[in-house]
Amino acid sequence: MYKIKFVVFILFSCLILSHCTSARKEKPTVYLVGDSTVKNGQGDGAGGLWGWGDFIGQFLDSTKVNVENHALGGTSSRTFQDLGLWDSVNVKLQKGDYVLIQFGHNDDGPINDNHRARGTIKGIGDETEEIDNILTGKHEIVHSYGWYIRKVVTEAKEKGAIPIVLSPIPRNKWVNGKVPLNNTSYGLWAKQIAEEEEVTFIDLNTAMAMRMEALGESKITGTYFYTHDHTHTSAKGAVMASEVIIDALKRSSNSLVDFVLEKPTINLPKKRNLFLVGDSTMADNGDKNAVGWGVHLPSFLDTTRLQVINKARGGRSSRTFTYQGLWDSVLQQLQPNDFVLLQFGHNDAGNVDKAKFRGSLPGIGNETQEVVRPDSRRETVHTFGWYIKKFIKETKAKGAIPIVLSLTVRNEWPGGMVEQRKDSYVKWAQEAAKAENAIFLNISDSLAVKYQALGKEKVAHFFPKDHTHTGEEGANFNAKIIANSLKQCSECNL
Repeated sequence: MYKIKFVVFILFSCLILSHCTSARKEKPTVYLVGDSTVKNGQGDGAGGLWGWGDFIGQFLDSTKVNVENHALGGTSSRTFQDLGLWDSVNVKLQKGDYVLIQFGHNDDGPINDNHRARGTIKGIGDETEEIDNILTGKHEIVHSYGWYIRKVVTEAKEKGAIPIVLSPIPRNKWVNGKVPLNNTSYGLWAKQIAEEEEVTFIDLNTAMAMRMEALGESKITGTYFYTHDHTHTSAKGAVMASEVIIDALKRSSNSLVDFVLEKPTINLPKKRNLFLVGDSTMADNGDKNAVGWGVHLPSFLDTTRLQVINKARGGRSSRTFTYQGLWDSVLQQLQPNDFVLLQFGHNDAGNVDKAKFRGSLPGIGNETQEVVRPDSRRETVHTFGWYIKKFIKETKAKGAIPIVLSLTVRNEWPGGMVEQRKDSYVKWAQEAAKAENAIFLNISDSLAVKYQALGKEKVAHFFPKDHTHTGEEGANFNAKIIANSLKQCSECNL
């Protein structure tokens, strides 16, 4: 009987030991705590903005370590803790986990106001300020920035986790070709806490600023940061910050380096395609005196998220773009959620049954005309609106988004007013779009208003070749107006 009990005890002990051993072999977790520069919004790239915490996991071996991004935009070292966000991480911490800590961008705000009340006392001391929080209505004792960072560090260490303190990411502000550092404020204070607590410090601020300066302001702005936001990075900027962090880890003695991949594959968010379908007023014609606005449109768009594919072709009408198979080549490439900008009209007024055989029938109806082409092939010619509706329907069938634009205006001023084809191609484009429940933008009117304001003499410089085709200056001007129309179009989602 004693032997049986002993065997059972041994087996039970082995099971417990096996379970404990198994638990110890579970992957550690890298917890990220910080503000919007670590995780912007929901971490889905809304507005093209990303935090470095959204990409750093791609540099680590996911078979050996997990990454959880608990950062929240708008928080400071103080409010991250007041909101209980640090507690939600701390309660899960286990021995061998890692905590990457980056705050500072929001700590410089007011300590007490009715807007955010998120500021902290400057420095790393034990000074306090007792307040009745106007925003929350709570009585509160506010501490220094360093006090809050130290609290996270010490509580992580108590759990056997490994804290790593980072200085705040630099802002995209330039002074005489240099990116100002925060090495006398939050970057310094973060470093001091790390040194006093004997944990790894990564000077993200200085190291990333050096990378930015090596590329120069013109290459950084619009690619790694946007012109309208000097604090939050694009996907490429977030990857750059991650690379800086990983490089610093490689130079440290921190054990997290053991999980860094030698040759990581970095996947940026998939770009959506924007197809341009039209004639020479949109196309890249290889002629500096006849430049389509589509050539300059990418400079007004976020090309880190949107790929512009200019399929416009000079001399084409809605009819010939179809007949020559150019539209089919667009259809073959279309993917769900792509965009298609459709703009025809300049060449649709040509001959229907004579050279250049590119005219379409007027209107948007179902009328047809049989034409015998020079090669003896017969062609059924449809109305301008019929072709536009065909483009719309087939774009939608691919799950893509058609946007119909009226044709551009010419440099013609009958009666001192900018010429528009309001009673023909502008009208028919709008009617065709309405018939197929597609978005329509009256670019003709938008351009005419701007041209009228500039005056005939200034606009003449936009058209160095003829009254239809713009040069570089005119194409850039038109592209800016069209981009602005797309921006103001809420249903376009561009």
